[in-house]
This record gives sequence, C-alpha cells and structure tokens, in this order.
Amino acid sequence: MSFGFLPNEGQPDFEALLKQFSEMGIDPNALAGAKSFLESMQSGGNTGEQSLITTAALRDIAKNIITAKGDQPVGTIDQEKLSQYLMIANTWLDSEILFPASALPNQSAWSKRDWLDATVTTWQLLFEPLALGMADALSNVITNSSSQLPIEFAGSDNQSPQQQEAMKVMLARLLRGFMGTLIATQLGQGVGSLANSITGANDVAIPILKAESGSHLIAQNIAQWSDGLGIDGEQVGIYLALREAAAARLFANTNWLSTYIKDAITAYGKGISIDVESITRQAEEAMAGGEIDINNPASINVALNAGLFTPQQTPAQELALTKLEMALALIEGWIDHVISQVAQERIPSFAALIENSRRKRATASPMQQLFANLLALEVSPRKMREAAMFWGEVKNLRGGDGRDKCWEDPAFLPMPGDLNDVKAFLDSVTAPDDLSGLI
Repeated sequence: MSFGFLPNEGQPDFEALLKQFSEMGIDPNALAGAKSFLESMQSGGNTGEQSLITTAALRDIAKNIITAKGDQPVGTIDQEKLSQYLMIANTWLDSEILFPASALPNQSAWSKRDWLDATVTTWQLLFEPLALGMADALSNVITNSSSQLPIEFAGSDNQSPQQQEAMKVMLARLLRGFMGTLIATQLGQGVGSLANSITGANDVAIPILKAESGSHLIAQNIAQWSDGLGIDGEQVGIYLALREAAAARLFANTNWLSTYIKDAITAYGKGISIDVESITRQAEEAMAGGEIDINNPASINVALNAGLFTPQQTPAQELALTKLEMALALIEGWIDHVISQVAQERIPSFAALIENSRRKRATASPMQQLFANLLALEVSPRKMREAAMFWGEVKNLRGGDGRDKCWEDPAFLPMPGDLNDVKAFLDSVTAPDDLSGLI
C-alpha cells in the first residue's frame, strides 16, 4: 500500500497512518480505539457529534481492573451488618447535620461492580469535556495550519491542495479518536482502581450518584481497609458508615455541586491549546540535551508521557483548578469535621481511624491519582486539614446550621485566601440584618 492516498480512490490510507504512529511508540490500544472512532464516524453518517468517551469503553476498562483483584458477592450477613452501621451513623448525625438523611436503601451493601454500574454514566459526563478540549486542541493544530503536512504523513510531496485538506481532516479525526481513547483508558483505569479501594458509594467525595441513591457500603473493601489495623471491626464499620452517610447527605442536598465540579473541568478543557512554536522549541532543546533521540521514535512517546511538552495553563484554567481543588478540600474537610463532632467521644479508636483515613487519602488515593493524571491537580493533605479547621471555626461563629447553610450556594464557599480569616469571609458573604445604613 502506498502511504497517503490510496490509488484510484482518492481516500487516505488509514492503515499506513496508524502504522506510522505505532512505529513512534504510541500505545496500540489507543490507536485501535482511534481507528474504531473513525470507522464509527463513517458508518454513522459522519455527524461528528458522538461522544469521545463512551460508557461502554469505561465500563469494560474498569471492569478488567476490578476483575484482576476480585469482586466478591454480597451476602445476607453483610447486608444486615452494614445496614445496622448506617442506621447508627445516621442516628448520630441527626443531631449534628442540617441535611436530612435519605431513606435507607434495600441494599446497604454493594459489590464493586454494583458501584461501577451506578456511577459509570456520571464519570463519562464529568470527563467528556476534558477529552473534547484536548481533541479540539489537537485538531486545530492540524486543520488550521497553512503549511503542508510532512511527507511522512502525506505520502507524497506533490499532492493537490484538495488532497492535502482531505488528509488534514482525516488526520484531525484520527487524533480526536486517539485522544478520546487515551482519556477513556486513563479514566477507566482510575475508576477501576477506585472501585477496588473505596469503602462507600460516596467515598470519592464528589457527587457521582443520583440524589435519591442514599448510602451504600462496599463490604469487600471495608474488610480490606481494616485489615492489619488491630481495631475492633464494629468501630471500623461505624466510622466508615459515618463518612458515607455524611457525604450522601451533603450531596443529596446540594444540587448545584455536581454542576459546579463539571463546569470547572469543562472550563479547564476549553482552555487547552497547543502552541506549536513552543513545542518545537522544547523538542529542539530536548534533542540537544539528549532527552529524546530522533533515531529512537519510542523516546518521543516517553517524553510525552513524562509531560515534556505540557503547555502552560491559562489564567482561566488556573482559576478552574483552584475552584475544583477548594471544592474537593472543602467536601473532605466538612466530612472529617462533622463526623469528628459526633464520633470522637463515642468511638474509642476514632483518632487512630481518622488519621489512618487521612494518610490513605494523602499517599495512596486513586481519586487523587485520577485528578493528578487527567488534570495535573493534587489536593494537598494540608489543604484538607485547613478546610476541616475552617468548618470548625464556622460552627463556632454561626453554629451547625450556619455551617451547613454555607453549602446553599457556591458564593458562600471560600477560596484559599479566605481560610486565614473565617470571620471576615463570613461577614463578606452575609447581608447585615439592618440594611438602613446602606441606603
């Protein structure tokens, strides 16, 4: 086969182009996904509107990760025991949290696969904008370029302008499919790792379930979480049930929160752009320094994976990540704070349990890794502790109801600079009782 356009057909040679990318060391699974994306565009009328990340792909990738570690079915004994833990947790929280508890579900205990099936659609919706942003940035580099494609991609140096444009369109579509597959693979692996580690359906500390879903505990992971702690199983179970029940109440009563998080990811995705001149300069410097070898195409892929050509973030992207980081820290901090209020005197080993929980989130959290890989975002343990202290101070100043009313609107949530002076922040977002002085 000739590389470029097929004889007498005037169509690009997809297989040759894929082979070229493969020789550069690009992941063959990602290339296969890109090819499948192209074929689906052609067979489906080429609307260009299908999702870059599909729930089917996410589910399959995550399911493979789950299967590798095993997914045990949930028995009657686990259902009864974990249901009891959740009832105790909700009874304790009733006196502390403004948000009411949802009705206890028929199945308080879930398997890993149960959780995956209940959340996969939300994961797709959350991160599709990121895939679109990356895909659009890659496509724009190709389609908006006024220069001809390199002969390695075009297959000939004497193509007509029409042939060049057709080749650019094909290459742009291929790159869109490649990016969708790449994000879907990373996301699927991250979700699968989460399923293997979370102790509750809401343990990821972002709203990914329907509001009416309620609280669920992952029996197999709770046993794994408590292994080796040397702490009574009932104490562990009630502690983890408290975290799950508190998160479920928060998410069920803050309808804006899921949109807020998605909007931050969307804003980040829309801001992605590729500065070809900058990447060219970085590539030249990398070759001069020996970081990549032009005679070893696989080294280019290694450089990409190492973030060698990562573009600079725009101010809009930095603001989006700041909002997202604060939201995640405030959620985790609020959960830690409210469960401390009701459990530190009731659970003998509470201090050891919450410290172990914080340490796991800081050092081995799949959720942290997921955001780090996809958004270059890491929520520091210090930020979470500061957020927990913030909520404690809000309660001291405004009471428990005043603390929870801060979740009524994103305008009532602090930014990093507000954590140092809680009273000043609360005064800035609260209208005075007597407005006569403002007239």
